Amino acid sequence: MFHQIQQQLQQLVSQHLEARYGIQLAVSLDEPADPRFGELACTAAFPLAKQLRKAPRAIAQELIDDLGQLPHVAGLELAGNGYINIRLDRGAYAGTLLRPPAAPPSSGGKIIVEHTNINPNKAAHIGHLRNAILGDTFVRMLRAGGNTVEVQNYIDNTGVQVADVVAGFHYFEKKSAAEVAELAAQPRFDYLCWDLYARVSQHFKDNPADEREWRHAALHAIEANEGDLSEMGHLVADAIVLCHLATMRRLGIHYDVLPRESEILHLKFWSTAFELLKERKAIYLETEGPKKGCWVMAGAHYSDSAAEDDSKVIVRSNGIVTYVGKDIAYQLWKFGLLGKDFHYRKLLTEDSGHDVWVSTSEPQPVASPGFGGGSTVYNVIDSRQSYLQDVVAAGLRALGFTGQAERSIHFSYEMVALSPRACVELGIELSDEDKTRAHVQVSGRKGLGVKADDLIDKLIASAAREVDDRHPEAPATERRAVAEAIATGALRYFMLKFTRNTVIAFDMQEALSFEGETGPYVQYAAVRSANILRKLEERGETIPDFQQALGVEAFSRQLASNDFWQLSLALSKVDAAVARAIGSGEPAHVAKYAFQLAQAFNTFYHDYPVIHETDPEKKTFLLWMTSYFRHQLERTLDILGIPVPPYM
Repeated sequence: MFHQIQQQLQQLVSQHLEARYGIQLAVSLDEPADPRFGELACTAAFPLAKQLRKAPRAIAQELIDDLGQLPHVAGLELAGNGYINIRLDRGAYAGTLLRPPAAPPSSGGKIIVEHTNINPNKAAHIGHLRNAILGDTFVRMLRAGGNTVEVQNYIDNTGVQVADVVAGFHYFEKKSAAEVAELAAQPRFDYLCWDLYARVSQHFKDNPADEREWRHAALHAIEANEGDLSEMGHLVADAIVLCHLATMRRLGIHYDVLPRESEILHLKFWSTAFELLKERKAIYLETEGPKKGCWVMAGAHYSDSAAEDDSKVIVRSNGIVTYVGKDIAYQLWKFGLLGKDFHYRKLLTEDSGHDVWVSTSEPQPVASPGFGGGSTVYNVIDSRQSYLQDVVAAGLRALGFTGQAERSIHFSYEMVALSPRACVELGIELSDEDKTRAHVQVSGRKGLGVKADDLIDKLIASAAREVDDRHPEAPATERRAVAEAIATGALRYFMLKFTRNTVIAFDMQEALSFEGETGPYVQYAAVRSANILRKLEERGETIPDFQQALGVEAFSRQLASNDFWQLSLALSKVDAAVARAIGSGEPAHVAKYAFQLAQAFNTFYHDYPVIHETDPEKKTFLLWMTSYFRHQLERTLDILGIPVPPYM
């Protein structure tokens, strides 16, 4: 509600400035750092001073005199050299909180968020979890802000990593496609491929000739979509994609469509993009030097400081398109600029009823939703890919799509490592040197990564021990569900509480702690609020009808207490926190907001014995505060993808 009122007042002041002075100014009402100065502050007088040739303080006084009574505002105060402090009408403001919040206005165009995109050659690992959790939370934030969002998970099913696993099955294991199909139908196929990929990588390191021969044969077969190796590639990639989706569903992460690289190739997306790039002279054929015979993009397209010869190869001299070339074609499709589309088939329907679609090269009998054609595109990819993402955006600019290039956003993040303590808990042997490090990097290529499912299982097992000790009387299936909710909250919150440019050293004990800035701490505050209302009913009392029992006057009396006012104000700022997080691209802001709410409620819980309050009006008010807190924190946790268990 705070965000809506803030926007309404900003609009009213802007309209007044245009009517009074004939000046168009986007007014921003900010929250003062010190709450003693009111709830909002207007600084419009300062940018107006030069145009009106008046002192800011005089302009501010004119505005106060002219604006008169504003909705939800108790008073305007002149401060300093031209600030206007705005104090809200506490009773009237709280009265608005009794009404269901209005749905946020639709933003118009569709936003596409692509995230996760794990190579389908082995099990997901801890680094993939940060990508998926960040992407999923950003999607939830955007939707909470009224945006239409499409979630894509790009599947590179024709790449080197898949080819290496295929080579491992064919040359190492001497298996046929039929035998691989039998293995793919078994549980933990992604784990089996994890180990095989590590063995193949080591073999290639020791035998470079095999790497060239085996990988080339597998890649050629997969890209041509012919033969036993090609069939094996499809079996491996398709089976592991299902494993990845199952892993992510454990954390509440879902996708709308899985565009696959095989269709980028077979449906000639790249061929179309290639002709467009040549036609508009976005790329040129290099005729001399080490890049002779390559199609390249001039460095000036993607870097003001690039040297004259700092061009980026888009197509190699042997005719093979680079990853960035295919990414340009894919990005053009995302914006609806390619003039081509995939066909789609329904891959699965999840328990929630949500359909997941996958691209295919063949027309399908069942109609699918429309995909692609976004107005803004976010690519959730780690910071090591920043250069390539810059080149993709440069490709759009070089083609004349400058607006889309600006709205092609690299949602980057830093890596995830492990604390030495977490390594020990997960059974990873450390050298004496690694034991002294602040964090330990792991490597999936070397087989030393931490599989996502193993980590989730370990977190659930640790949470289950605590739940079993506290609630031995509860049914086993219920205790398991509670442990899963706590583990999910612990993992997601830990991945979200750091800003995206921070390297994370994941620590299981820290993540699962019920104290400090953790998911379980925030979940516990939500459970506490629900327990107060449950205990009230156990005493034979009913939760009041707050709309009937509390009016503006009652709210005004109770909110004369500044502690109550600041808490209710904080509770009403979910939308403001989400808007700020979207604007900065930092889900960490919403996580921090949830933690601050939990801290504030725990103080309230200890200071005010709600059920035992003897004053009827105050008791009703305290119950409303408890109920409103529960609603707002659960809403915030849902945006973070964190479930609230019935008990902890």
